[in-house]
Amino acid sequence: MLIDTHAHLDYPDFADDLPGVIARATENGVERIISIGTGLESSARAVALADAYPGVYAVIGVHPTNVEEEIDDFLPRLRELASNPKVVAIGETGLDYHNLPGSEPAPSPALAALGAGSAEATNSDLINGAYKSAQIEAFQMQLDLAAELGLNVVIHQRDAWADTLNVLSDYTGKLRGVFHCFGGSAEMAEDIRELGHLVSFTGIVTFKNAAQVHETAAAVPSGSYMVETDCPYLAPAPHRGKRCEPWHTALIANHIADLRKISPAQVAEETSATAEAFFSFSRNR
Repeated sequence: MLIDTHAHLDYPDFADDLPGVIARATENGVERIISIGTGLESSARAVALADAYPGVYAVIGVHPTNVEEEIDDFLPRLRELASNPKVVAIGETGLDYHNLPGSEPAPSPALAALGAGSAEATNSDLINGAYKSAQIEAFQMQLDLAAELGLNVVIHQRDAWADTLNVLSDYTGKLRGVFHCFGGSAEMAEDIRELGHLVSFTGIVTFKNAAQVHETAAAVPSGSYMVETDCPYLAPAPHRGKRCEPWHTALIANHIADLRKISPAQVAEETSATAEAFFSFSRNR
């Protein structure tokens, strides 16, 4: 059995053929799919899909790039959605500093020497600081909710490594997280593991130019990683550039097996056992 631990089944990409998408997953040994919320409406759709399909489960949360739209009132609604027994974690939540709203091209050296652009730079710093603070607050709120409910968290981290670990340090022993779509080094994965958290690999692990991910996937200990598609994004080779589907989990697992020099069946067994321990599937039993 395989478990796709991170899919976005509620996205419009799957609106026309979702039953077929789920059937293809089952045919390829993917017996469970976790549909991930990225906001209140997305989370509600994920829960509805979990109710409609026996092998689908939901994770509910507000993605860091969506917090400015929903930070004032999202927590009560998430708590309500979490009462559904097919909600197995909180997320995806975290920090994403990749596209800061106040980032502008720096002034030319000549203008900078005259002091031009200093006011703009200060304003950008304020805008970016407020943006980061809003994300951190929303991240902490969702971690608090997860700890309250006894759930773990699905973490999105992009260009915010130090702040993400700093926030998580306050929750050591209260919950565990999985860093989804992990693309960092083996050393970074070890830092995560030492804090009690996990990593998860997507179709990027099949890309020829992803040497660092290859090294990490080969090195991480059994029990510290899972597999996911992040579909409809990041389709693995040889389907790169096309719509990704949950059945591609099998291709990702096969490639990791090659990197680790073990059988695909062993990867499936290990990652499914890890997912079973991490997600609260037992709430539905």
